[in-house]
Amino acid sequence: MFRSISCAALLVCTLAYAAPPKTAALLPRTFAGWTESTGTPAANAPNAAVLQEYGLKQSAGANYVSGTSHVAVRAWRFADATGAYGAYTFLRQPTMQEENIGRGGAAAGDDHLFWTGATVVEANFNHAAANETAALNALSAEIPQPPGPESVPPPLPHYLPTAGLDPGSIHYAIGAAAYAQMGGALPPSVLDFSQDAEAVSANYGPPSARGTLTLIMYPTPQIAGSHLHAIAALAQSSSMTTKRIGPLVAVVSGNVPPQRAQQLLSQIRFSDYVTMDRPEGYVSEGAKMYHLLMGITALVLILIVAALMLGLFLGGGRALVRKVRGKPVSSVSDEEFISLHLGG
Repeated sequence: MFRSISCAALLVCTLAYAAPPKTAALLPRTFAGWTESTGTPAANAPNAAVLQEYGLKQSAGANYVSGTSHVAVRAWRFADATGAYGAYTFLRQPTMQEENIGRGGAAAGDDHLFWTGATVVEANFNHAAANETAALNALSAEIPQPPGPESVPPPLPHYLPTAGLDPGSIHYAIGAAAYAQMGGALPPSVLDFSQDAEAVSANYGPPSARGTLTLIMYPTPQIAGSHLHAIAALAQSSSMTTKRIGPLVAVVSGNVPPQRAQQLLSQIRFSDYVTMDRPEGYVSEGAKMYHLLMGITALVLILIVAALMLGLFLGGGRALVRKVRGKPVSSVSDEEFISLHLGG
């Protein structure tokens, strides 16, 4: 009987441990005076293949009401902040203007789009409502946040020069489908996303002389260098300007004079080393080896100091005990022998 109960308890515990964890609700029931109502808007988005490329994990939709105002909300959760940011730049419409919602937002009339954590949210109000931005910030605060490194956004967009940048034109891609759909200046096959490449593009300058800067980041400078030849050859035939900076390959295209293109490329700054205030920086192989050797040297010095301290403690303690007992500090002159007392 006892054995049967034990087996049953073990089986229950095993099933409970093996069961997948319960996924938190993507959208709340209420936020800032808005309450979920009947009906659920479809959470499907155009170009589902692109969202899957960004790492789509979950989607949800809900209608909310506050007085006579209604808002339809759709949300998409991705594997990490990198996917959410990329999907946000993909779903953002050219007519939208930037607004301060979540970690980044944009709006056109009563249509809003923002991202926070690993989630992208689209909100469509049926007519103008009071404090729409404040309400959506309250909604952003209710959305579950991913843990640890999954909440860190991609570092590549930070390398875009700020002078003359059109923030609404930034597009970030981690795959060929998204890059092609967002109108990339280069063929996706040349970028070779199979090598874990990522690309960001943005427009610079006035409409009469507007150019597009594309930055492609590869895992190492060596991989970037191997792809630079094909990219540079294509760029030369298409009147583009290229430059490699570490693991970055930069390409300027569009109606840009060569001097202006070179000036734009010269503004790109890339750090080879990780610093405390910029943890997303690239760490070169030389820096990794240097830190490894310095760590080994520090460990050896610590062990030497510890051995000396231990020797002084043990040797000095023994000498002190002999001194207290009236014996010489050193035992070198001691004549110690064993007597068997064999005499009669």
